[in-house]
Amino acid sequence: MKIIIAGAGAVGSHLAALLTNENHDIVLIDEDENKLAAASDGLDLMTLSVSPTSINGLKEAGTPQADLFIAVTPLETKNLTCCMLASTLGAKKTVARIDNGEYLQPKNRDFFTSVGIDSLIYPEVLAAKEIVEGVQRSWVRQWWEVHGGALVILGIKLREEAHSLYGQQLKDLCPPDSPYHIVAIKRDEDTIIPGGFDELRLGDIAYFMTTKRFVPNIRQLVGKEGYPDVKKVMIMGGGRIAVQTCHMLPDYIDAKLIEQDLERCHKLTELLDNDNVLIINGDGRDTQLLQEEGIRQTQAFCALTAETETNILACLAAKRMGIRKTVALVENSEYITMAEKLDIGTIINKKAIAAGHIYQMLLDADVASVKSLTIADADVAEFDVVEGALVTRMPVMKLNLPKGITIGGIVRNGEGILVNGRTQILAGDRVVVFSRTALFKQLDHFFKKPEGGLFSVFH
Repeated sequence: MKIIIAGAGAVGSHLAALLTNENHDIVLIDEDENKLAAASDGLDLMTLSVSPTSINGLKEAGTPQADLFIAVTPLETKNLTCCMLASTLGAKKTVARIDNGEYLQPKNRDFFTSVGIDSLIYPEVLAAKEIVEGVQRSWVRQWWEVHGGALVILGIKLREEAHSLYGQQLKDLCPPDSPYHIVAIKRDEDTIIPGGFDELRLGDIAYFMTTKRFVPNIRQLVGKEGYPDVKKVMIMGGGRIAVQTCHMLPDYIDAKLIEQDLERCHKLTELLDNDNVLIINGDGRDTQLLQEEGIRQTQAFCALTAETETNILACLAAKRMGIRKTVALVENSEYITMAEKLDIGTIINKKAIAAGHIYQMLLDADVASVKSLTIADADVAEFDVVEGALVTRMPVMKLNLPKGITIGGIVRNGEGILVNGRTQILAGDRVVVFSRTALFKQLDHFFKKPEGGLFSVFH
């Protein structure tokens, strides 16, 4: 597949690195030669220093022959413009990064399609959604609902309180009739898609798949009943992600947003006309300020500045002051493993989240959504099963799924069902699959339409 990526910034370079592993024909374009050099270091792709809004430049990059054109420059107007040009020149599918939530409203979908933009992605909104999910549930690292909550995926750090889970093989811990399955394990720097003979250990992050009915049982099982429900949250940094997070917080959560820049504080008062959000001008690293503002009576702390190191250190300081739930924006991918080892809490990487949403467009199967597990080298996806797909032809135990891929559950007629080896998947089911990131493309073989073909999903 020929893919053109316009923009060699954080999202574009991360996406390019991800896609080169799939043997696609990748062209990365940007006006900044230094960015191109940094983004392409060690990658098998072509770079071109041209303006993404130059018709001649787009032609030189091979846009008329492109299967997918992705615009992820920092400028929304440039992304929209070059996608429209690319579509007119002949690119089959286009996706544009935006920073205006109004464009995502369903009523605007047909308009953007009519001008040649097939999909829109707003990374800050995607990141904010994950932050709010993490804040609302202080005892989990990641929470993801499938098909409106018919199934739930919980990423949980296992501590001493989960002693009853240790020393048992998963086939005994999660028998076929169990109300939950453990579908992935992050252990130190390794990601395990487990089999029946694997065991859980102290310090693992275990990913449970279950239904909402049994979430309280799992909370008790892992010894997290003592974690307080979040009623107050403190946010450090007043950037776009922080603004979107404040917009999405439920009414029962009060927020204090600390921003160092006075001019930005004035702007935030206009953007956040919300009685539940108090804006404070100050340095979020100042422990005296945090104590004066009541951090010890706060249940969650989110460090969302543009500086990864600052966010990690601030979360460590918050933990020392008794905050159990911390969320750190970690934009430098090299720091993710370190942040996890420091037991930071929920880690948000905007470019990985955005890349996961774009990546699904490269699959031939009817994949409804893809979610990166961020701290684990794994992805989880929802597939809508079509007639004739390989997964419908035999029970799960006979599918010969590659090691590193497992089916966690299905949604059938709106009801969540956990999967075992005897489960027969049917056309019309929505299937939740866990996979090592490097193996993800192999899922096409099991779920794609018999005739194949490209598709797109609008966000």
